[in-house]
Amino acid sequence: MENKTEVSEFIFLGLTNVRGLQCYLFALFLLLYMASVLGNGAVVAVVLAEPRLHTPMYFFLGNLSSLNIFYSTVTVPKMLAGFLSGRQTISFTSCLAQLHFFHFLGSSEAMLLAVMAYDRYVAICNPLRYTLVMSPQVCLLLAAATWATGFLYALMHTVMTSQLHFCGPNRIHHFFCDIKPLLSLACSSTRLNLSLLHIVTGIIGMSLFIIRLLSYLYIISFLFLKVLSWESRRRAFSTCTSHLTVIALYYGTVMFAYIGPSSGSSKGEEMIITLVYSVMTPALNPFIYTLRNSEVKYATRKFVTRKLFPERN
Repeated sequence: MENKTEVSEFIFLGLTNVRGLQCYLFALFLLLYMASVLGNGAVVAVVLAEPRLHTPMYFFLGNLSSLNIFYSTVTVPKMLAGFLSGRQTISFTSCLAQLHFFHFLGSSEAMLLAVMAYDRYVAICNPLRYTLVMSPQVCLLLAAATWATGFLYALMHTVMTSQLHFCGPNRIHHFFCDIKPLLSLACSSTRLNLSLLHIVTGIIGMSLFIIRLLSYLYIISFLFLKVLSWESRRRAFSTCTSHLTVIALYYGTVMFAYIGPSSGSSKGEEMIITLVYSVMTPALNPFIYTLRNSEVKYATRKFVTRKLFPERN
């Protein structure tokens, strides 16, 4: 079969076609998107402005917040426009672009969470070597590697999807161009695409999971075997709980969505799972990291005071 695209645009069926419900969903997701952009933007601004936060931990937190802003921006504005218009279409080229950036940013975030787990391991278990192991050059290299690897991973899926033949129908049972809903519309064989999705995503996901697991197993064993002070243990655990919460929210839903069988869940369940890690988690991350972090809360108050009352400085 000749590899060409007959379908020039796709139509998103979205979360619901009930007009009254769409108005409430528009307000809900607009608030979540604003919380994501403003909250994560505030974290980035505070990390950049406050010298005491110029450490590897907060450097990676700034990268995570930047990823969250871009990640939610890939899907939410288009979904909000669909709620207002009642009909949401997207061209084939724009659909591929949305697919690429969604998986580029999502996979980069998954790898960045593993890097942050390794950073906590070095900081807690090897504090004397921390500044040497996590030097500014190493931090930049790790951050660049996460972004570059995520880009290449997404590029693989984008190129493979662009080679498929779409002859209709063109209705996507989703609120954005994700791989599985798009593959279900292809007229040509998608066996290779699905194999790559499950195998490559599985290998990367399990590798990152092992890194996180080993990092926190070493941290827990170190704290209980070599740290006698309960106060020292509490402070060490407090720097990890926020990270573990984000991992639990993000990692579990992503693995269920992309490694599980395509027929294992309904379209509605898949969309709900996607909403958790693509919309809700980016909106919650700033609160998860700031509410339990005294340094970030102090730096935020200092930053806001300096901006609102510059004459006091």
